[in-house]
Amino acid sequence: MLDLGGIVVYGTLLSVLASLILLLAVFINPRFARKGLPKEIQNKVPPLTMREKLQALFFFVPVIALMIGIPLAFGLALKSEHGSDVSYLALTGHILAVLLIANVVELVVVDWLVYCTITPKRLVIPNTEDLAGYRDYLHQLRSHARGAVLMVFLSPALAGVVMLVT
Repeated sequence: MLDLGGIVVYGTLLSVLASLILLLAVFINPRFARKGLPKEIQNKVPPLTMREKLQALFFFVPVIALMIGIPLAFGLALKSEHGSDVSYLALTGHILAVLLIANVVELVVVDWLVYCTITPKRLVIPNTEDLAGYRDYLHQLRSHARGAVLMVFLSPALAGVVMLVT
């Protein structure tokens, strides 16, 4: 059983919402992205202040909620529609596919296109304008590969929740 349409719809929804929130966050304060930038940039930028950390939570908590909530909602919808025809393994695969779509879209659109290729001045942290790290495509790829590994572990957990509550 493969619900490709559902994967695309939920994956797109997650991609668009999470990307918009992340872009809004760094447009408001580019320092919010400090930890995700190459070491070359991190070393030149002081750590976030306590106030900035609290402000960043305003954006990143909703992103985490989306990363859990949207795949979970998809799993619940899938199980509701197909009942016992949906196995734990199928749920895990569907949820993983939704998460990976968001990961790839965020990599290609937000990181490679916006950060690495266009690099709007508004996203560049002051006093780091001359650093090549903003165009480090490989750094972004490695970062998203680590994220994909986390998604491989998150997917079975979310599928387990769906199986328990349905």
